[in-house]
Amino acid sequence: MAAEKRVVATQETKGFTTQDLILIAVLLAAGAVLKLTVSSFLTFAGMKPNFMIAMYCLAIILTRPNIVQAGIIGLITGLISQIPLLNATPLVNLGSELVGAVVCGILVLAFVRIAKENFAAQNVAFPFVITFISTVFSGYTFALIVGCAMNGLGVAEVFAVYAVMVLGTAVMNAVLVAILTPIIKKALKRA
Repeated sequence: MAAEKRVVATQETKGFTTQDLILIAVLLAAGAVLKLTVSSFLTFAGMKPNFMIAMYCLAIILTRPNIVQAGIIGLITGLISQIPLLNATPLVNLGSELVGAVVCGILVLAFVRIAKENFAAQNVAFPFVITFISTVFSGYTFALIVGCAMNGLGVAEVFAVYAVMVLGTAVMNAVLVAILTPIIKKALKRA
């Protein structure tokens, strides 16, 4: 039990390894390429996977950074989203991706602590639940900035108007990350 606590404490304070940094960079680059190429083909009723969110969630799940490191991953994602054709609303993604990544980081650390004794159950629900919740936070942060701050809508209106799009995108992202997590873990030989 004491050894397990030391492992969690070490994970919370560790820096990224070179392999972690390469993995994060590759996943964020893949998210940008997928968003530019296949994202519009997967649109259904205004919903489509947001590959940028899915890939930073996958990166955070696989590398298990501390909260500050997760926030930095979110900020980098927001900066990448400023590339023309990836973003129709400049600078809004900086805030929404920061929020989504921090939520993802908090949830990863919480899941690791809670589900450590039942690791098999953690592997089943872990990526789906974390990605779904993180996407909802990111999506609604984006919606609130665009709807309330930029267009003067009320909070209730924003939540209602964006519900199908945010929740649909959250489900699509969660399924994608749930499928990719065990495949990439196995390829990288990570626990």
